[in-house]
Amino acid sequence: MFGNDKGKAARAGNGSVETLLGSRVRIRGDVFFSGGIYVEGTVQGGVFAEDGSTDAVLTLADSGVIEGEVRAPHIVINGQLHGDVYASQRIELGPKARVQGNVHYQVVEMAAGAMLTGRLIHGDAPQKQLPKPEIVKDLADAAA
Repeated sequence: MFGNDKGKAARAGNGSVETLLGSRVRIRGDVFFSGGIYVEGTVQGGVFAEDGSTDAVLTLADSGVIEGEVRAPHIVINGQLHGDVYASQRIELGPKARVQGNVHYQVVEMAAGAMLTGRLIHGDAPQKQLPKPEIVKDLADAAA
């Protein structure tokens, strides 16, 4: 709370960044990773941790942009993300985070200044079940 926030991503997982997408990098297509990935550039596509990778950490820098779905155990967002986010363990939204999409989480930390245009959905929340159209029609007929 007081002091330097550097290293929070390191506490989320094993702390090692194995892949760096620099600020001048632009990727069109999905990215699959394990370990740590740090995105300063732009990804136009989904970013997904490999199945079974429980220590994977995705960090989106202030200058980073992702336009697509994101799925990883640990996610740290400081840049812009346009798409749904699925953090199976923990997500941190930094003060410069700009997320347009739904955030599915187990644990969430949101700093003052972070912006979310979408819904926060806890991972244990049951899915809403809407009635089938036939049932609604039958209920309307029974009421008449």
